Amino acid sequence: MAAGNNLDNEVKQKESSDNAFSEGQDSDSASINAGDNAENVLQEEEDIPAEESASAEEASGNADGSSPENSSKEEAGTSGKKEKRFGRKKDKNIEKLEEKLAELEDKRVRQLAEFENFRKRSAKEKSQMFETGAKTVVEKILPVIDNFERGLAGVLEDEKETPFVQGVELVYKQLVTALDELGVKPIDAVGKEFDPNLHNAVMAVDDDSLESGTVAEEMLKGYMYNESVVRHSMVKVVN
Repeated sequence: MAAGNNLDNEVKQKESSDNAFSEGQDSDSASINAGDNAENVLQEEEDIPAEESASAEEASGNADGSSPENSSKEEAGTSGKKEKRFGRKKDKNIEKLEEKLAELEDKRVRQLAEFENFRKRSAKEKSQMFETGAKTVVEKILPVIDNFERGLAGVLEDEKETPFVQGVELVYKQLVTALDELGVKPIDAVGKEFDPNLHNAVMAVDDDSLESGTVAEEMLKGYMYNESVVRHSMVKVVN
């Protein structure tokens, strides 16, 4: 009897353990199913606002009378207009820069021309100033030449060979040579036609051997420095 009772107890314990195991599995599957259901609910709740927002945007678009295609076209047209406006502004800026460049180039050319004229004018003025200064010096020396010529012209024939007269004549020739090298030349007058630019008539004479208007005699020798007259020749002219 005791053995039979123990066997009954073991069978009861095994059944109770099986029931507990099955209940545990049922509880685990129930919890798993509950979790899946909760995730599905959350997903549905997330999908609903997205769909509602899309439908709201479509509804607002339909209410305004515009579609997504129209909005994209409007955006493309707006960008095109902006590009055109930007292109026009750019063209205007380029035109202004080109005008400014042309103006500066014109100023540069004018300044170069003015500088070239200034350079030529300055060189001419310097040359004239140098010539004026040289003529002033020559004018101061010419009376010395005149006195040498007068002194040598008054020497007697027997005194021309003396050392003193020969020394004076050498100094005179050296002075005339130096002036000639500097461009100072005497003016030819005797036998030439009277020229008021070169000659200064101080007396009129009768001379049948010469034509009227011809220089008969030179009273004071005239000189030229390069192409300008330093001193006019003082002459007698035939009537």
